[in-house]
Amino acid sequence: MKIYFVSLGCDKNLVDAEKMLGSLAEHGHSFTDDVEAADIAVVNTCCFVKDAQMESVQVILEMAERRRAGSLSALIVAGCMAQRYRDEIRKEVPEVDAVIGTSAIDAIVRAAEDVTGDLSRDSTPGSGNSLSREALPAGTKSASERIYMQPLDRPEHGGQKRILTTGGHIGYLKIAEGCSKCCTYCAIPSFRGPYRSVPEEELLTEARALAAEGVKELILVAQETTVYGTDLYGEKRLPELLHALCRIEGFRWIRILYCYPEEITDELIETMASEPKIVHYLDMPVQHASDEVLRRMGRRTNRRELEDIIGRLRERIPDICLRTTLITGFPGETEQDHRRLLAFIRKMKFDRLGVFTYSKEDGTPAAKLRPQIPARVKKQRQKEIMLLQQEVAFRKARRMKGQIMDAMIEGRLADDGTVGKRADRWHEVYTARTGRDAPEVDGILFIETEPGKEFVTGDFVRVRITGSEGYDLIGEPAM
Repeated sequence: MKIYFVSLGCDKNLVDAEKMLGSLAEHGHSFTDDVEAADIAVVNTCCFVKDAQMESVQVILEMAERRRAGSLSALIVAGCMAQRYRDEIRKEVPEVDAVIGTSAIDAIVRAAEDVTGDLSRDSTPGSGNSLSREALPAGTKSASERIYMQPLDRPEHGGQKRILTTGGHIGYLKIAEGCSKCCTYCAIPSFRGPYRSVPEEELLTEARALAAEGVKELILVAQETTVYGTDLYGEKRLPELLHALCRIEGFRWIRILYCYPEEITDELIETMASEPKIVHYLDMPVQHASDEVLRRMGRRTNRRELEDIIGRLRERIPDICLRTTLITGFPGETEQDHRRLLAFIRKMKFDRLGVFTYSKEDGTPAAKLRPQIPARVKKQRQKEIMLLQQEVAFRKARRMKGQIMDAMIEGRLADDGTVGKRADRWHEVYTARTGRDAPEVDGILFIETEPGKEFVTGDFVRVRITGSEGYDLIGEPAM
């Protein structure tokens, strides 16, 4: 069967998608980027916030229309929305042939083969002659039975075959599944389950396979990376895992995402400082800086503790790049709370910062809190935060001028490569990232080169920073 696969949402969801692709490929199925040529569509969904839910719904409905018209033989919905809203999906979108929960992604092959049955060899994908819902072979499970779920506390495993979708030079390693923090605004534990670490040896097997495929930047992800190992080994084992990963040949950079501030230990800081492969970058979502809002969020830090953690990181790793995420407009957030958050941003001067407006999630304690903040107020506060952060980030970018650093090539601008002129010579321009920038979420480094100077995606280049444009940097190869 030829499969059209769509994965939405976060990089953790992406790893699940790559594992499903790997399983399908092992069983002889192929993939296409052209939905018109596909037998089956698989949509790996996200429902983290309302915007993500709407995107997932739109894609499902688009594929459902194709299923109804007969150009698709089957439609499978997987991932977070499938887990959280399986009954609603079955009721509202009858064109969906199977639903796969977050803990049952290893059922993808069985689901794909079950929903299509003995697909006729004479059917021509994309021609309208593919097997329709009504033509499913007798005895096949009904749509209401094609629900593939496993307990949400099912032990997590790694080491599965994956098909990388990130270009081959970067790879994500999901070290754990689920979350046990239970912040009042977050529904993730309800559809991802409690925190379950992947055994270290299985992670190392998976990492070695990624290195063998040419991955040069390994990015560790989980709902929270900092408590890795506590459920399996009775203690935090992230530093030990990092030391082991650093010994694998092939990786040039190792990046850590999603570190809860209260779980960052001096041992972890020392590991980052002492291991050359670990980039001096940390994604540390703090969510807010008002003690009252943090308490209502169910967070486990206050402002003083946040400032202490950030201070310890910067003292031991002076060039560390800190990224954080915030939530504005949380129920009960006052104008004074908002001003406290702005003051905190001015003082901490985060290198990278993103802010969400609070999203009221079904079944969460925060959904019942009062008062809920009007949408216009949330949007205004979000705007104020980002304008302030823009000042901080732009100033930091300007101060990078003259520094020399390593960068990874991501691509090349324009077919002719000519975007500027210096010293009467046209320059080719490549896009790249420094160790201070995570894929997709942070800034870009534009590298200007002389004509004929060529780089390949994944190459590492020594670069001198010559200027900046907003969040992005401009540089040239250092001689």
